[in-house]
Amino acid sequence: MAVYVDDMRARYGRLVMCHMIADSDGELHAMADKIGVSRRWWQSPEKTSGSHYDIALSKRAQAVAAGAIEITWRQCGAMNMRRRLAGELGDPGTAEEWLIGHRGRLRASPGQQEQRGHV
Repeated sequence: MAVYVDDMRARYGRLVMCHMIADSDGELHAMADKIGVSRRWWQSPEKTSGSHYDIALSKRAQAVAAGAIEITWRQCGAMNMRRRLAGELGDPGTAEEWLIGHRGRLRASPGQQEQRGHV
């Protein structure tokens, strides 16, 4: 089980933010507690694309020092999609390849194309 922080750099006022995700909500919240991020900043899967925190770069550095694994923004997006579709984040090293393969399978599936009106 692991916690991950991506390399996104999004401005939020004077702060620069990135994402923090984890294999489980328990791990995610434990890391947030460890680095001093309030639970009120948690973005639940019911309200967003998936369970995560947007954290400032200073908190990112603390998370990495506490054992979080650094990933790219693209890996984070692909892992989040895999969690929505397959129920798990999976390995960051194969995340983008998995997403490309998933999209290819959708294009190759005649039933999916009919549903989208492409046939």
